[in-house]
Amino acid sequence: MDQQKRATIADVAKLAGVSITTVSRVMNKNYPVKEATRKKVEKAIEELEFKPNLLARGLIHNKTQTIGILTPSIENLFFSEVVKGIDSVIKNKGYTTFLCNTEGDPEQEKLMIDNMKDRSVDGIIAINPRTKNIKSGYYEGISKQIPLVIINGYNRGIHCNYVLNDGEVGTYEALKYLYELGHRDIVFLRGRHSYSYDVKEDIYRKFCEEFKLEFDEDNILIIEDGNGLEAVEQSKVVVEKIIRENDKVSCLFACNDWMAVGALKAAKALSISVPEEFSIIGFDNTIISQITEPSLTTVDQNMSGLGQISGNRICEIIKDRDKENKKIIIETRLIHRNSVAGRL
Repeated sequence: MDQQKRATIADVAKLAGVSITTVSRVMNKNYPVKEATRKKVEKAIEELEFKPNLLARGLIHNKTQTIGILTPSIENLFFSEVVKGIDSVIKNKGYTTFLCNTEGDPEQEKLMIDNMKDRSVDGIIAINPRTKNIKSGYYEGISKQIPLVIINGYNRGIHCNYVLNDGEVGTYEALKYLYELGHRDIVFLRGRHSYSYDVKEDIYRKFCEEFKLEFDEDNILIIEDGNGLEAVEQSKVVVEKIIRENDKVSCLFACNDWMAVGALKAAKALSISVPEEFSIIGFDNTIISQITEPSLTTVDQNMSGLGQISGNRICEIIKDRDKENKKIIIETRLIHRNSVAGRL
């Protein structure tokens, strides 16, 4: 047989002198076949180096051993670490991943989920999906059609399976740390569209009220998108502006490490020393926070743990789709490095 042409199940049947049905029974081991017949089929499979089309088999058995992963960015190291965590679990359970990058576009999210469904994936994990699609009930509807886990996109009243870090506690601890060091004018930096940013901003507002800090709406800085590399330059621009315009601000809390890097660049551009003159805290604890100069104090989200727990959860749901929805919360912790100092 021409080795350039991939062997088919029909080729195996012809060489073994049996029907296609018999070959299928030997391969799937779901029906008794005479020992002599089985050996003929196995010899033909080996000779032809036949490899079954897994997608075709999946369509027949309604299972493709594939899990779709939806991420808003492949540049942000947070998402890549979460994906690695997912993959480390599901590949040991016999699944492969089908990764889609939405670039934070809510319409792309829906389009790519349609693509995943068309490919008959066994389940979907959506990382930081757009708030618009969660609040509209779109994801709740999807969860009734196919096993679904949402990472860090919890919204009260939307019934899905969630795995999330405790962003509320992580944000509060970071702000309290700045307060205990004497900082009172704290700038808050976020991206425009993300439920996790909404949660952090809510904690920031409540913190200012609890500790009777003079609240200034201008101290909430918003960039267009916090997930990609563009977040660094966008953050640099808005942080430079507020430092120039408000000489009282002494520190900044950024909703992720990319934004914190942008704040570092802004301080450097203005010849402001970090942390002696301006303190910065990030969020995520990606590798970037360790290699900046100075290294970033940040909130660790246990990215690998988020991925691993989500991978295990989606496999549980696939195995038994009648399981009730769960919200699994992972603790965060503040990592002390060199970008924060006491207020003089």
